[in-house]
Amino acid sequence: MPGTTQANLNTKGTDANSYDAIVIGSGISGGWAAKELCEKGLKTLVLERGRNVEHNKDYPTANLSRWELPHRGEITRETRKNNPLISKSSGYDESTQHFFVKDADHPYIQEKPFDWIRGYQVGGKSLTWGRACARWSEFDFAGPERDGFGESFPITYNDIKDWYSHVERFIGVCGDRDGIPSMPDGEFLPAYELNVVEKHIQKTIKEKFNRHYVSGRWAHITEPKQIHIDQGRTQCQNRNACMRGCPLGGYFSSVSSTLPWAKKTGNLTVRPHSVVHSIIYDEQKQRAIGVRVIDANTKKSTDFFARIIFVNASALNSNLILLNSTSTRFPNGLGNDSGVLGKFICFHNYRGSMWGTVDGFEDRYYKGSRPAECIMANFRNVEKRDTGFFGGYVIYSGAGRGQQEPDDNSTAIGAEFKDSMSEPGKWGVYMYMQGETIPKATNHVRLSADKKDQWEIPLLITSVGYDDNDDKMVQDFLEQGQAMLEAAGVKNVSPYDNHQAPGLDIHEMGGVRMGSDPKTSMLNEFNQLHHCKNVFVTDGACMTSTGSQSPSILYMAFTARAVSHAVEEMKKGNL
Repeated sequence: MPGTTQANLNTKGTDANSYDAIVIGSGISGGWAAKELCEKGLKTLVLERGRNVEHNKDYPTANLSRWELPHRGEITRETRKNNPLISKSSGYDESTQHFFVKDADHPYIQEKPFDWIRGYQVGGKSLTWGRACARWSEFDFAGPERDGFGESFPITYNDIKDWYSHVERFIGVCGDRDGIPSMPDGEFLPAYELNVVEKHIQKTIKEKFNRHYVSGRWAHITEPKQIHIDQGRTQCQNRNACMRGCPLGGYFSSVSSTLPWAKKTGNLTVRPHSVVHSIIYDEQKQRAIGVRVIDANTKKSTDFFARIIFVNASALNSNLILLNSTSTRFPNGLGNDSGVLGKFICFHNYRGSMWGTVDGFEDRYYKGSRPAECIMANFRNVEKRDTGFFGGYVIYSGAGRGQQEPDDNSTAIGAEFKDSMSEPGKWGVYMYMQGETIPKATNHVRLSADKKDQWEIPLLITSVGYDDNDDKMVQDFLEQGQAMLEAAGVKNVSPYDNHQAPGLDIHEMGGVRMGSDPKTSMLNEFNQLHHCKNVFVTDGACMTSTGSQSPSILYMAFTARAVSHAVEEMKKGNL
């Protein structure tokens, strides 16, 4: 049995703690695992290390205006001092801080600077994610093998495209069918319309660079279909307050969508405050038989049992759990015959950004506070390597008008001054990159040999950093972005490399990577551990490479596909 913690078994015996399936984690991929398993009739236990969150009931700031918040939405000096790491996260402020983990609540060891952003509650980071849902293309899957910078995925775009559709129809993804090979079309709700300046940029970039600047694919219900109404969700109201939790269910989260859907089947049990210690491997049966859980509050340990186990604790925590799941058969972590567990951690490169201003168009404005951005599909190293670096990047962008800046020479006072300030200011434009990073064995996580957390679980050590390829990609984006904006007449363009540590992208991936060869990978094409077939990993830990598109919807598609395979294998008696 892994570890030395003694189990506190239910007095009614093993049966009282037994389920058909256990899902570790209740976020984006865990919610999808629960939905698919419950729909297929499996009694399913979802383990969540954080507190319970119920849709609508537990969104305390959702309907507050900023002036109704004690500090107008700003983080206090004390909060920032006590949380220097998490307070750097995008979207973290007074209105959302309850959905982020405080720095002291789960320590870890940074061998290299790495900002690990976490959300421990039912729903996980699905409550605070960015919601970008562009599909990977065939080039994203094929690039590493083609250009020789990584392990090839054991599947192709054709293997996953129907599962993308399955997910898109359920969660609601808006977008246009743009016919872009490097960013495939999907099952879309109506897209957000570009404003007048964005349309001007779109036209210029297409004419002068033959590149695609389009409305982003976002997990927002712009026009509800019956499936969304059946979930109790309705149209996004363009408030752009998503990370507080949306009472309307206008954006997808597992709290508003997949978990309530699973609950309706009568097959779901959600257990919050359940810190997973390890997965239990039975030497005689040669398979995993359950999960050891430590109560977050009482610190008591309990074992739960199931025929199949889905690991969806978020990439680095999934690595931690598997590394801590040791036995005589697997002394270095569950399924880790290859020795690659915890290695090849990768992430998305968000270092480059830029801003500028646009003259004219001052007779035009826009309605609402759109919660989506424009996107430029990757145009680097798509069909072949055509730059001095490996991989590609997408660009997120938008244009808007802020408040009119006061004129230092103005003599206006009183009502006249207030009237002048009520007019919108000049148009501004921004761009930022989301770049692919190259998986390397040296970028890894491992367990501390002597330091443990408050639940007596070894602390995770992160050793993840940038390399020369990342620097070259940032420089290319800064040059290309500036050239495109200036071609569109944008002035005062200010390219910027923020040099932020990995982690703030919140797209950490790898460590339990998929692959065809059990000697160099952990998972097969159905996300099963090669050497422990009844354990599936379908969150970011499973990724073999990062691609250039946002990965969350791919995790959902992987999860639905893996559940389908798992249930079929159960029916055949193979699991």
